[in-house]
Amino acid sequence: MKPGNCDTEYEKKKMNKNKLMKKLLIFTLVVFAVCSVRAQQVISLYENGAIPFAKGGGEVPTLTIFKPAKGRGNGAAVIVCPGGGYGVRMSSYEGADPCKKLNEAGITAFLLDYRIPNDNTMDRKEVVPLTDAQRAIQYVREHAKEYRVNPDQIGIMGFSAGGHLAATAGTHFTSSELANPKKISLRPDFMVLVYPVISMQEGLTHQGSKANLLGKNPDSTLVKSFSNELQVTTLTSPAYLTHGMDDGLVKVENSLLLYAALQQHKVPAELMLYEHGKHGYGINNKEAKVQWIDDCIHWIKNQSYRIKK
Repeated sequence: MKPGNCDTEYEKKKMNKNKLMKKLLIFTLVVFAVCSVRAQQVISLYENGAIPFAKGGGEVPTLTIFKPAKGRGNGAAVIVCPGGGYGVRMSSYEGADPCKKLNEAGITAFLLDYRIPNDNTMDRKEVVPLTDAQRAIQYVREHAKEYRVNPDQIGIMGFSAGGHLAATAGTHFTSSELANPKKISLRPDFMVLVYPVISMQEGLTHQGSKANLLGKNPDSTLVKSFSNELQVTTLTSPAYLTHGMDDGLVKVENSLLLYAALQQHKVPAELMLYEHGKHGYGINNKEAKVQWIDDCIHWIKNQSYRIKK
């Protein structure tokens, strides 16, 4: 045996052991990540199974609950409405991703899979997404204690057409088709509107969202009702808005007009405009150094939406 062979064998065993430990660590982290994703609780939005306006054979609306790490919750909650032009739902980068980001800040998030308007599977399709959003607000308030959230700190976040839904919830809370025997408030405490469709008026609206929600030739009364910049009052929910000035799909004027209406009625509002960003940047605008989500989380956590007395 040559001198030094023992040391060489020892080093080999040590290296093999270290490799094995690294593999075990990676495996454990992967399993933990998978389990964390699977651990998200998904519930039917209508617990009794009686889904308003459903004809049968349609979607079952759900809420997916994203809880912050144990001991990190701060009492705030946000219901997240992904976009998709009222034709689909972008439930990943406009749903799960923002929910996870909110969790990191101690905010409990509820991903709302609202029903896509469809004449074949529902009556009065124009009120169905709003009814689902109002039910989500109602459910979170009813179960605030269970989820350890403050019933006075429940907001709604929406992207694109999901932003229209969130804005509709923040301006139409005094009227509802939802059964509400306990008279629980359906008003969100705040709105977060990300490159939102706000108006249904010609020249402003996103035509695909309008057609999917209201039909191809909607009545002018319906168009006005769902043009949320025209529905602002002093009681409208405070809002945080973000939009790209170069958005070629949903005009930035949607956010500008709503912001102006909120200012006119002295409703607390913040607006972050991006020179570059286009449509659909989610929570990460790759063309910007400052991300709206970080500023928005600060706004939520510090309750900056509340009127200072």
